Amino acid sequence: MNSDKGVKKGQIVYFSHGGGPMPLLGDTSHRKMISFMEKLPSALEMPEEILVISAHWEEAVPTLISQASPPLLYDYYGFPDSTYEIKYPAPGHPELASAALELIRPVGLGGALNRTRGFDHGLFVPLILMYPDARIPVTQLSLKAGLNPEEHLALGRALSPLLERKILIVGSGFSFHNMGAFTWGGDREKDKKNDAFQDWLAETCAGDLSAEEREERLAAWEKAPHARYCHPREEHLLPLHVCAGMAGEAGQILFDDYILGKRSLAVGWL
Repeated sequence: MNSDKGVKKGQIVYFSHGGGPMPLLGDTSHRKMISFMEKLPSALEMPEEILVISAHWEEAVPTLISQASPPLLYDYYGFPDSTYEIKYPAPGHPELASAALELIRPVGLGGALNRTRGFDHGLFVPLILMYPDARIPVTQLSLKAGLNPEEHLALGRALSPLLERKILIVGSGFSFHNMGAFTWGGDREKDKKNDAFQDWLAETCAGDLSAEEREERLAAWEKAPHARYCHPREEHLLPLHVCAGMAGEAGQILFDDYILGKRSLAVGWL
């Protein structure tokens, strides 16, 4: 997406954000992910604003954080005390939240603003690695309760005019999210079922498919090989649907490696 006047300026990335605050603790099973996150900004044009769709927030209607200085929401447990003192004082972005809401409402999905919620770890963990100076204004968008894939594709399509801005859209999830199957000790584990799903996902997002074929596959993602093994619950996959709906075209695979012992992907539309 080039930045010439009159065409898209925005960039979109969906990635796997790791386990809680573990990437910020230098966990060895996140080593490849940490390196990817730290280097990713060099592959992007510097955005003027960021919108994050986080797997860790669901509401009855798509909801946006609209306060000027959101706190952090430490939505994890059992970690060292230092992880509950993490700071990421990025400015909020009420104007972007309102602009996004105006795009969402006409398509029948509802929409709301939230003036009290903080940024969860699906936002602050990757952004601390990517943009540690915390200067870029950011807002966060929830998933829609019910986790309907077609609704999240439609949500992305509705938001696509935001790409006329110099914006970075971040789908923060995990392309493999079976908590019981992670190797928490960090050992890389060959997993044919995971490989089959990740191969399907890579072909779907970056393969030579029409936009219609891509959306049909994403809408019917449960039919993919071993889909429910990789996603017993789909909240970590659906930020990808929003991103793909916004992009309306094939992306590129930016990361294909192991996190917590399982193969995981990042997809970009740059």
